Amino acid sequence: MNSFFNAAYLTRFYEGKKPSIVNVLFCYLKRFWILLGAFRYDLIWIEKELFPFLPSYGEWILEKTGKGYVVDYDDAVFHNYDKNQFWLVRVWMGNKIDWVMRHAQLVFVGNSYLHQRAEKAGSKQILTLPTVVDVEKYAFKKWDNPQTVRLGWIGSPTTLKYLTALIPVFEKLRLTHEFELIIVNSDKVHLPEFPCKVTLLPWKEEEESGYIELMDIGLMPLPDSYWERGKCAYKLIQYMACGLPVVASPVGMNKDVVIHGENGYLASNPEEWEAHLTHLIESPALREKFGIRGHKRVKEFYTIDRNFDSIRSALKELLK
Repeated sequence: MNSFFNAAYLTRFYEGKKPSIVNVLFCYLKRFWILLGAFRYDLIWIEKELFPFLPSYGEWILEKTGKGYVVDYDDAVFHNYDKNQFWLVRVWMGNKIDWVMRHAQLVFVGNSYLHQRAEKAGSKQILTLPTVVDVEKYAFKKWDNPQTVRLGWIGSPTTLKYLTALIPVFEKLRLTHEFELIIVNSDKVHLPEFPCKVTLLPWKEEEESGYIELMDIGLMPLPDSYWERGKCAYKLIQYMACGLPVVASPVGMNKDVVIHGENGYLASNPEEWEAHLTHLIESPALREKFGIRGHKRVKEFYTIDRNFDSIRSALKELLK
């Protein structure tokens, strides 16, 4: 396994700094070097694309040499090209990801929106693999009746805009209810002024479960736009793995994970967000009931073992 961008790139990204051009060039050269040695492997598995914002020459080489490849998508990366702000990118590489999908031996996708795109592209074989977690790594929440209910959100500096869209909701909610907002993000992120108490916790993979356990309600707001329809509800599944009730926008895979009124609520507008959060803030029993049901749903549909069996069967057939 070899990631395209290295730790140095990701560190600068999450600190909100521009990437080093020298380091980015190094990442491209490293990927090219790995491609030269592709003949050594029985299977080439590509996450999204070989070379971001370059034509699909690498995938073309793998196909023409008979090596072939499988590819997986958990984001709508094709919109980096066909919806790009620069017309030259749209014209030159607008169908890049479609080509990669069409010529892959097998395409893994994370939700129905991505599956539809792969079908439209003419992919030979498509397998939907929903986002999954290792449930055993997530501690189930010990429920109590806190005086101040804690709303929680996990994200990155680039996705903070999704949460800030709820500021008008929080402004109305604080007039009638006391609550705290827990944000898990880079400790370098610049937070806007929220109309409530805010606790910023620096993201660390090993601390995620403990951070979620501090929350009482998990939030996943999203705008209904092209890129967001490709998202695969990872944070929702994390919340639910810990036994949290959730409120989410009915966008992308959120609509599959949340059963409205059973393990959480789907909110399409500010009024619905305010109403659903009010119900959960006012009812500890409802929070616990939704949390138990959500945890059960994750264990039934969104576990590593479930996806592993599907992947193993697909690859076994491919490598015959």
